[in-house]
Amino acid sequence: MPWKPSDTLLTAKPEVRTGMVAIRLEEERDAAEIRDLLEACFPGFGEADLVDTLRRDGDIVLSLSAEDEGVVVGYIAFSRVNVEGEDGTAPAVALAPLAVYTEYQQQGIATRLVREGHACLAAMGETLSVVVGEPGYYNRFGYSHRRATYFESDYQSPYLMALSFGAAPWEGRLVYPQAFAALSDDAADAALQADDRV
Repeated sequence: MPWKPSDTLLTAKPEVRTGMVAIRLEEERDAAEIRDLLEACFPGFGEADLVDTLRRDGDIVLSLSAEDEGVVVGYIAFSRVNVEGEDGTAPAVALAPLAVYTEYQQQGIATRLVREGHACLAAMGETLSVVVGEPGYYNRFGYSHRRATYFESDYQSPYLMALSFGAAPWEGRLVYPQAFAALSDDAADAALQADDRV
């Protein structure tokens, strides 16, 4: 069953404030601010369109917003991916995108988004997360290319990494939501550039 955002809090044009940034579940009212954030952090509209389509199609498993005094300053989404193998299909998630406004970077917000996301996913019973990104950044969270080496994927490269929260497949074909097909050929490069800024 897909994760449904709620009003429960978990334990973005911004003018930089000194208040504590809160990490919480994405709410319906966040959509416009999240789009503004993604358009500011990524070249073009690909990532913003991706999230809008994933949301519309019900493919987002978990999404978190980082909020500072009512303004969304950071965002992370995990969407449903399936691992198709000889023994059937197993569910997994893909981390994409991760974004924080430039003014709020280097404050640990992206790290908090990733770690809180992982904690939620594990509590939800998810067992495998994949990401296409900069190894030097995502290795710190436990992602590794070695864990993803045997997956068949259009994204197969040293930048495809995986992280297990429990027993999960080591091989099979990664099948992403249809929304990812709309990304341009250089979307992975754009994601890597954004990783350097969070």
